[in-house]
Amino acid sequence: MPELPEVEVVRRGLARWAAGRTVETVRVLHPRAVRRHAAGAEDFAARLRGTRIGEPHRRGKYLWLPVTGDAALLAHLGMSGQFLIRPTTAPPETHLRVLFTFADADGTDLRFVDQRTFGGLSLQETVPGDPEGLPQALSHIARDPIDPEFDEDAFHAALRRKRTTVKRALLDQSLISGVGNIYADEALWRSKLHYERPTAGLTRPRTAELVRHIREVMGDALAAGGTSFDSMYVNVNGESGYFDRSLDAYGREDLPCRRCGTPIRRRAWMNRSSYFCPRCQPAPRPVS
Repeated sequence: MPELPEVEVVRRGLARWAAGRTVETVRVLHPRAVRRHAAGAEDFAARLRGTRIGEPHRRGKYLWLPVTGDAALLAHLGMSGQFLIRPTTAPPETHLRVLFTFADADGTDLRFVDQRTFGGLSLQETVPGDPEGLPQALSHIARDPIDPEFDEDAFHAALRRKRTTVKRALLDQSLISGVGNIYADEALWRSKLHYERPTAGLTRPRTAELVRHIREVMGDALAAGGTSFDSMYVNVNGESGYFDRSLDAYGREDLPCRRCGTPIRRRAWMNRSSYFCPRCQPAPRPVS
């Protein structure tokens, strides 16, 4: 599933190619793509026609485009959702789900393509007075670590109060958003923290170091265009990212740790996998 860097790459593409344009028509080609819009596909298309798209925003893995009328087009990419800017003359993609055309004569349209249909679009009311047009459905999600308004002190206090383990905390969207399995493993490797380290024992400097490494991993991934293990994640031009070539832990089972040479290990964890170096990231001592 796309994580924060991948969604941010898509957001930047939409900011360049879709912001400021007026929607002329909307065609919903598969109702499942708008299943989160309670009023149905026809209402979704009718309400978007004639609206002007504002500056796209993101919180964690969620992306939204404010539109006129105190509403926002909310998108969750799921496993395979893609926003693509295409020439209007280009043939439809095999898994094209929603097609947006624009009133200008730019010669391009916006397409939502989703092979597995786990993602989806909906039109949401926004939080009154929010300058970014935050959809009300996202009001419970915490800010992400590359958000200028992310509060490190509040995050540290929440970690100490939560009394969980560090990787579980990083995947808890109510504490910190946008960090998924891949980047959690990468940040923990850089921080030399085992994924089962209890959060109650983290000092303020240790939390600050962890946040710094999360931001570094996110920044490196953004510079590389995100992480693509297959053709499911692409940016709005259909290009894949290449950060997977720079991963230090995730997916490197039995390969030598780039820091100490010890083989990277993989363990089953919450229906996922955790990759770590057993020497650099020693397991916490059992609590008696």
